[in-house]
Amino acid sequence: MNKIIQRIFDKKTAVAEKLSSYGFIKSGSGYLYRKRICADELIFTATVSEKGEIAAEVTDAETGDLYTLYLADEAEGSFVGSVREEYERALTEIAVRCFCSRAFDGADANGVIAYVRGRYGDEPEFLWESSPDSAIWRRKDNRKWYGVLLKASRRKLGLDSDEVAEIIDLRIDPAELDKIADGKRYFRGYHMNKRSWVSLVLDGSVNREELFCRVDESYRLALKKSGSGKKEKNI
Repeated sequence: MNKIIQRIFDKKTAVAEKLSSYGFIKSGSGYLYRKRICADELIFTATVSEKGEIAAEVTDAETGDLYTLYLADEAEGSFVGSVREEYERALTEIAVRCFCSRAFDGADANGVIAYVRGRYGDEPEFLWESSPDSAIWRRKDNRKWYGVLLKASRRKLGLDSDEVAEIIDLRIDPAELDKIADGKRYFRGYHMNKRSWVSLVLDGSVNREELFCRVDESYRLALKKSGSGKKEKNI
């Protein structure tokens, strides 16, 4: 992976549906996209693997020879500069249109993100520049939040550890929360209303099936027009 791709796609992951709608075509186990650049003299080709890894190259439109001079920092000249500029512009557009931010590394966090994407078509929204590791999901119909992803010290949940954990906050019926909140696996909402939100640590302590069920319940509860009791601006 060259430095330009690494910079543009750092902490980003591909979304298959967006790749297809943008113009990528299925090729083997991955995706392929081509377009002409630099007054049609060159061909820009981008590939995204099954694992979401992107690669890109530029070839001569007539000969098919690979052109790489624009990747050399020391290379100068108007043509080299225009190739480098169009290459970066093409990649940046793909990053914006076909990829989403990946601030979370854990398998459970990314499993929930994939589940929400597949079931509700929602992507995590990163609303705060000051908190790049915090994101929310909200319903399309009423814009109410139904989930929050963030990172925080386990100690802030009352656990005896300063290790940073990935956490999900979900809406929950207050009566059920009273029954399950144990300070070990289920915590009263961190940064949210402690009566109607539950916090779960995404470390395998709660299995995926239950996580997904609780996401569904939170999504349903977000449909209510009143009594949500959320604090959505405290992240």
